Amino acid sequence: MSLNNRYDFVLLFDVKDGNPNGDPDAGNLPRLDAETGHGLVTDVALKRKVRNFVTMTRDQEARDPQPGEKRFEIYVREKAILNQQNQRAYSALKLDTEPVESALEESVDKPSDAKKSAKDKKRKGSGDDVNKARDWMCQNFFDVRTFGAVMSTGVNCGQVRGPVQLTFARSVDPIIAQEHSITRMAVATEAEAEKQDGDNRTMGRKHTVPYGLYVAHGFVSSFLARQTGFDETDLELLWQALTQMFEHDRSAARGEMATRGLYVFRHDSELGNAPAHDLFDRIEVNRKAGVEVPRGFADYEVFVNDTEMPSGVTLLRKI
Repeated sequence: MSLNNRYDFVLLFDVKDGNPNGDPDAGNLPRLDAETGHGLVTDVALKRKVRNFVTMTRDQEARDPQPGEKRFEIYVREKAILNQQNQRAYSALKLDTEPVESALEESVDKPSDAKKSAKDKKRKGSGDDVNKARDWMCQNFFDVRTFGAVMSTGVNCGQVRGPVQLTFARSVDPIIAQEHSITRMAVATEAEAEKQDGDNRTMGRKHTVPYGLYVAHGFVSSFLARQTGFDETDLELLWQALTQMFEHDRSAARGEMATRGLYVFRHDSELGNAPAHDLFDRIEVNRKAGVEVPRGFADYEVFVNDTEMPSGVTLLRKI
């Protein structure tokens, strides 16, 4: 069933003694706003957890679907080769049976103009073929029809603008990043053992946030949902993923993480009945009086202003 409403939502989650989203360009330190010290978690990190949840819960349906129900595969997954994913659409629709790699290999010994021509031919494709391939990708891949994707990198399946968009998450208060020395009572090679005269220790570093409560905002467009085939079933799966994704994403690096609130504003109309920022301002998160250094969710209070809601807007509390 297609969507007939616009949705805006607020996601609250926290981390305790863990690293919610390390920055690889900064030694994997927790991401933060350099001017204010507030912690950040990228939209990409949140989408990754949604993808992982869908893979875990819908894997059997994706691998062994009923006819016409193959809808929950994940396009951007670990070790995926995206051009090969794109080629599946052309092969399934019998639009092109020659993988892009073959076309490029045949042009290896040809002049550069011929190589460019072969590559462009495979990348561009005809307009009808690209449209059919894009529709196939939306039908089969949950994350494509949800978040969108650029699928014109080789075998051209076009571009999809997803109906669901997320912002960076930002911590309510500034965070501090602690660095810890850790020791492994083993080494990887005999050479390392000889250098240590058999002591066999490996030193390492670990970064954590003592505690941080983060807020992210999200949006769902019914107009874009109609273009990708994102429907009510997909929407319910999205809400389920956002509420439970941290429960199945445990690791030593991430400490304790949990969704603390998911507040969904449903508009009666597709265009919307109130500006998103006015609705987001109705969810206030403040540190409790007397708490100088928050170390748990109990140190905060969440005030939800659900009185005199704008006409045509309904607040749905998912958690």
